Amino acid sequence: MATLVLDNSSLGAGPATQPDGRQGLATGLDPMSDAAIMLHAAAGDEAGFNYLAEKYHRPIYHFLFRMVHNQAIAEELAQEVFLRVYRSRQSYRAEARFSTWLYRIATNLAVNYARDTKYERAARNVYLDAPDEQTGTTPDVADDEPSVEQRLLREERMKAIRTHVMALPERQRMAVLMHKYQGMDYREIGEVLKLSESATKSLLFRAYQTLRGKLKDFV
Repeated sequence: MATLVLDNSSLGAGPATQPDGRQGLATGLDPMSDAAIMLHAAAGDEAGFNYLAEKYHRPIYHFLFRMVHNQAIAEELAQEVFLRVYRSRQSYRAEARFSTWLYRIATNLAVNYARDTKYERAARNVYLDAPDEQTGTTPDVADDEPSVEQRLLREERMKAIRTHVMALPERQRMAVLMHKYQGMDYREIGEVLKLSESATKSLLFRAYQTLRGKLKDFV
């Protein structure tokens, strides 16, 4: 179980509870939307910020874990994502969905980490959901109990998928991770990667076409 994203004592904030949407906003946003809550946080509502941090910590952590394959580093990067959000809260503008802005920050951090550590060189040895190299645990635990044969077949197929996804060019890999694992649509992914919707569709088409070719023996 992940710990609270930001220590309340370091921010001078109280427990993270959903903010009161009755205040309303001049922007015309739904007062309970993430963007509206972030605007309240920008105006000094610490509870609003803590609510968003708790809501998005787990998906951001999982997104980063699939990029760096290390639980401790993924947690550090997730903390850094929300620290950056907090530090830049007063400059936030609700021109795009809050989640889009958040994933753009996470994507930039993941890319910078990969480049700084020459992570690309080891891409073919990285598996998206394999056990953490330090703890031996995975962030997700299967609910069912497959047979030994089923488990071996599934592991072989998943290993091939993970290997080939991580070997994709950087932008294609990011797009696939956001599309497949985070459930983001073309417009959202395009906003994160600063691409048009049509360019995003083309990017994903090329990525999935490559994967289909590499994984034809498993289809």
